Amino acid sequence: MLERLHDALRLRTSPAIFFASAAVILLFVIATLAFTEPLDNAVSAASDWLLTNLGWFYILGVTVFLVFLIFIAAGRFGRVKLGSNDEPPEHSGLAWFAMLFATGIGSILMFWGVAEPVSHFGKPPRGEALGIEAGTWEAAREAMNFTYYHFTLHTWTIFALPALCFAYFIHKRNLPPRVSSIFQPLLGNRIHGPIGKFTDVVAIVGTVFGIAVSIGLGTLQINGGLNQLWGVPESAGWQLIIIGVVVGIALISVSLGLEKGIKVLSNVNIVAAIGLMLFVLFAGGATLFILKGTIQSFGSYLMNLPELALWNDTFANTGWQNTWTVFYWAWTITWSPFVGIFIARISKGRTIRQFVSGVLAVPAGFSVIWFGVFGLASMDIELNGEGGLVERVVDDGDVPGALFAFLDHFPAAPVLSVIAIILVVIFFVTSVDSAALVTDTMANGHEDFNPLGQRIFWALAIGLITATLLVFSGTGGLDALESTIILVGLPFFVMAFFQMFALYRALQADAGELPAMRTREWKQVLPPEEYQRRLEEDEHDTSDLVVEPEAATDTPTLRDPYLEHEEPKKGTLAARTGSAKPRHPDPESAGR
Repeated sequence: MLERLHDALRLRTSPAIFFASAAVILLFVIATLAFTEPLDNAVSAASDWLLTNLGWFYILGVTVFLVFLIFIAAGRFGRVKLGSNDEPPEHSGLAWFAMLFATGIGSILMFWGVAEPVSHFGKPPRGEALGIEAGTWEAAREAMNFTYYHFTLHTWTIFALPALCFAYFIHKRNLPPRVSSIFQPLLGNRIHGPIGKFTDVVAIVGTVFGIAVSIGLGTLQINGGLNQLWGVPESAGWQLIIIGVVVGIALISVSLGLEKGIKVLSNVNIVAAIGLMLFVLFAGGATLFILKGTIQSFGSYLMNLPELALWNDTFANTGWQNTWTVFYWAWTITWSPFVGIFIARISKGRTIRQFVSGVLAVPAGFSVIWFGVFGLASMDIELNGEGGLVERVVDDGDVPGALFAFLDHFPAAPVLSVIAIILVVIFFVTSVDSAALVTDTMANGHEDFNPLGQRIFWALAIGLITATLLVFSGTGGLDALESTIILVGLPFFVMAFFQMFALYRALQADAGELPAMRTREWKQVLPPEEYQRRLEEDEHDTSDLVVEPEAATDTPTLRDPYLEHEEPKKGTLAARTGSAKPRHPDPESAGR
């Protein structure tokens, strides 16, 4: 039946995975509309239970993933190339970084660049436990520590782990671009069976929900900016219009493909975002304060990273971490399959060491600069300027409007706000665009001959889920997004531990085992007087004893283990060298 429906619709995908994923999405939408209050209560109750009992699992998991990536990159497997052994990288370093930035975290930076530092400055996460008062220099330091913790190494670890697994199994083992392919060392051919299909359905549905949360946050931010600029109401109707515009532009980008769509938008957006950041740095009059503060804040973050990476709010038990860190990790990991496959696709030809160092260090380093500029500029406004940001973000709870309230303190504020809105729109367009492309790829199991209609379907599905969560759920707004995504993120965290095991097992099998290190041997050295005594006593064998260090064997000759070496030939000199045997002259011939 599914096959006939698949052929009638002229699809080119895996029917079981495609229709099962689509059915789950449609059932969620229908259930939300038909049973709004009961479903909202159930999701909220389950989310609260998970936060209370398993929040520590999210915190520990991401730190374990980071340690694993560093271990893999620094060890002997770091030289393994993600692709053929002699294959060069497909994209230049600059183009690679631009696509990483725009598709992975660019939208996050725009939304949280001001809101995160100001939130923690006005309400320090560990204020009660450490006696930190809001609005002080100590609160500013604490705010920057947690901001860097949330948006640098740990966030990109969540993207990098599945991305590395995808890159290895897709480019090295040439498996289908699906989450199930990562588990091939454990499942074998069963990746094409019910277990593999179930894994892929979970991954596709979770990815759609993760992107929907991201688009929902962007919708709230765009609506807040329009409200501040032109008095557009922050209402469900306008939010639906914004979602429709973003998805509509994304459909155009989807139809243009990777090279003409995502890549072009990414390059334009990275230039515009850097321009906005430089304007904030030099136009606000706090350039020296921002530069010094960024360096100092980064140092403070590095010093406090071991504690932050394992902090669970155990003793104070304020519940703060559940609504911030756990939400971030659960949200980020739900769209890590989409970001992972996309990063893997643009990273073919790089070594594991290049991949891990690039995906972790480069975007994380940019995040340090971005949050240093916007965060410390916000602190300067609060500590040395007119203030008002804490009141807007913390007291009034207007997190989406934080960026536009911040830009009001700069010259040409209306123009800056328009530019910011355009940046946010483009960032979310590239997110929908690339998510539709990657989700379609996961459903198909290949990247060739994919009908445009399939990618359009996934873009529309993302918009539909976004509208459902943001507008039609019982709670509405950020609360609905947070509650839903915390639940969806749990199976992804469980799968990530199996991904690490599968990748390491595959690397061991493909790279082979190295022999134990061999060195030359040395004779036993004795003090001169003892050596002389043993020479004079007949019962001692002094042939292997020396006074000065002396090697007993030659230094081993190292050979390239990746090259085949011929075994030494045995026999006569002629046989070993391949020369002809000498012929004895014929006496009769010699006499002629």
